[in-house]
Amino acid sequence: MEELSGAEVEQRVAVLKRFRALLTMQRDRFRVYLETLDHQKNLIEKGSAEELCAHVELEERIVGDIISIQKTIEPMRALYEFTWKGGGSLSVPEIPKIEETITNLKTEAGLRWERNKALLEERMSAIRTELSELRASPYRRRRSSYPNAPAPSMIDIKG
Repeated sequence: MEELSGAEVEQRVAVLKRFRALLTMQRDRFRVYLETLDHQKNLIEKGSAEELCAHVELEERIVGDIISIQKTIEPMRALYEFTWKGGGSLSVPEIPKIEETITNLKTEAGLRWERNKALLEERMSAIRTELSELRASPYRRRRSSYPNAPAPSMIDIKG
């Protein structure tokens, strides 16, 4: 095994720290996303359309953050693997643990998103049913028994 210079060790440590920081940030974003999906589930069940709409916008921002961090992680992963492929005297056991946690969080997020999607579809179906029942109501277009009578123009308020 070759001996590393001080600059090479510093470079490897800097890459490691940045890669670890990005992975930790990604993990934290996924945790926030899971909390958001749980809150969204409650909003779907409650039926609050305005709050749900605001929550969907928040969800989109969180997913955008996750995607942008992922775009940064990929080149950093390549750099990390390149600089640490020789292994050297430093071992990095926590990186695989963080990556495993992120994988588990991704899986959980997918399951919760699917659950919310099914709940939302069920809720929308119920709303469509209610609307169709309202349209079919016999009181919807009730006609006057005097179709040719003129509309009243004065009202007697004294009685």
